[in-house]
Amino acid sequence: MSLIKKGIIASEQIAIGKVKLMRKQEVSVTTEKISDDQIQLHVDKFNKALEEYKTNLSNTEVDNDTQQQVIEAHLSMLDDPFLTESVITKINENNSSDKALKDTIDEMVTMMQSLDNEYMRERASDYKDIGQQLLYKIKGIEYEKLDSLDPNTILVSKELTPYETSIIDKSHVVGFLMDLGGKTAHTSIIAQTLGIACLVGMKDITENVEDGQTVIIDSFKGVCIINPDEETLQEYKNEKNKLDEEKTILEENRYNKAITTDGKDIDVMTNIGNIEDLEKGLESGGEGVGLFRTEFLYMYNDHFPTEDEQFQYYKNVVEKLDDKSVIIRTLDIGGDKELPYYTFPKEDNPFLGWRALRFCFDMKDVFDAQIKAILRASAFGKIRIMLPMVISVEEIENAIEIIEDNKKSLRDKNIQFDENIEVGIMIETPASVIVAEDLVEYVDFFSIGTNDLTQYILACDRGNDKISNLYNTYNPAVLRAIKKVIDVSHENGKWTGMCGGFAGDTKATKLLLGMGLDEFSAPAASIPKIKYTISSTSMKEAKQYAEEILKLKRTSEIETKIWE
Repeated sequence: MSLIKKGIIASEQIAIGKVKLMRKQEVSVTTEKISDDQIQLHVDKFNKALEEYKTNLSNTEVDNDTQQQVIEAHLSMLDDPFLTESVITKINENNSSDKALKDTIDEMVTMMQSLDNEYMRERASDYKDIGQQLLYKIKGIEYEKLDSLDPNTILVSKELTPYETSIIDKSHVVGFLMDLGGKTAHTSIIAQTLGIACLVGMKDITENVEDGQTVIIDSFKGVCIINPDEETLQEYKNEKNKLDEEKTILEENRYNKAITTDGKDIDVMTNIGNIEDLEKGLESGGEGVGLFRTEFLYMYNDHFPTEDEQFQYYKNVVEKLDDKSVIIRTLDIGGDKELPYYTFPKEDNPFLGWRALRFCFDMKDVFDAQIKAILRASAFGKIRIMLPMVISVEEIENAIEIIEDNKKSLRDKNIQFDENIEVGIMIETPASVIVAEDLVEYVDFFSIGTNDLTQYILACDRGNDKISNLYNTYNPAVLRAIKKVIDVSHENGKWTGMCGGFAGDTKATKLLLGMGLDEFSAPAASIPKIKYTISSTSMKEAKQYAEEILKLKRTSEIETKIWE
């Protein structure tokens, strides 16, 4: 008999496959106190497990930046003095090595999960991961291999840890189903990058499936069907065949320019956080980079990256792009993004707090290093600078003054850079929308960041499950804000792109085209469909479509129109 289970949509796709239920062996922790003469034995056992896991990580063969970043992050955590000191202290209190480790990890996970931002709560899984790996080492348990899976595998687990997602055989996985997790979990991010179906937060999916069962994932609707009947299975096979045929057409045309049927040329770019993202974006037909999230250079590190370290990375990016352009967003840290080597002050609302430009202006040495690195890299390719979280003319003036000071510093040292490098801003605050007419005079372009813009306009925390139904970029207030920004830029001879999540929503492509958006920057998986939609539509048709939608007063009416 068929069973339908619902979950949180993490990556939209249809998948049909066989279940691989990942069972994690339960470890029985020794609760009895150890004797004084056993203390050193247990200290040695922990130290041996620690060194073995470090060696395993260091020797792990990687084939992409994501794997490397996960490994480096775990190595950094294993070197955290708190971990070692806490475990050894607990052993000296006559606790076994496995109990001392478990109690320490539980404390660290509880601390992380109590934080106010979703990103750091999700990072608790990193600590669970290293705790599990070390516990297995101490107890002599072999870890289940995930590097050789059968074709058309749907991997089902309570959750996948960062290390597990870095080593699985992704070539044979067509979908993920997870009891736990949210949209920012490692599993979700990998699924989005690969363009495969993924549902998370399913609560008890592991208790409702068995190895080898046939499962359909329809992550467009947020459901999976366990043991589907023949009629349902055939319906989804037909639907998947249509999607596959469409995908083939999209892939065949992905390198074509996105030009409307009446001749309007639109730029379709990719969002990246690392070289792997860049390669996927270019393979999918991206015509450059509309958003380089530089914060990942800082987050997956054990120190603020130096000017030279950043220069080499940015130079590598522009050289891989050949003559294509890249928009480098200056450090956007704070809010839901923290650093392992820097303690941010406790804030009641970090999303409205000390973040992005506000952080950079106060940490001027950090900002100067980044600006110099970007300027130096601009001698090797087409780079634009983008400033995040802008709310005023004063902020733009301050940032431009810092850029000019760093240009002078480089000139004095006879270091080459692009003297005419363009500077733009992200429109992601209500303030920047309201005073867009003033801001546009000081910049070369706008790029709309819809993730933050939506939550700020709607006063709706995008990480709060209880009000997730309210967080919707199709809300008339958000759409009208987007339209205003585009119009202001055009009236002043400038252009507007979009690098927020809405740009990658292929259902919104025709609407945004009709609103006048000049550039789309999206995840790799969305690029072929965006280009195909643009190339199949006339500007006249798209403008009329957008005008009809912008007259609607209810989000539900807009969504109904979009889905027609």
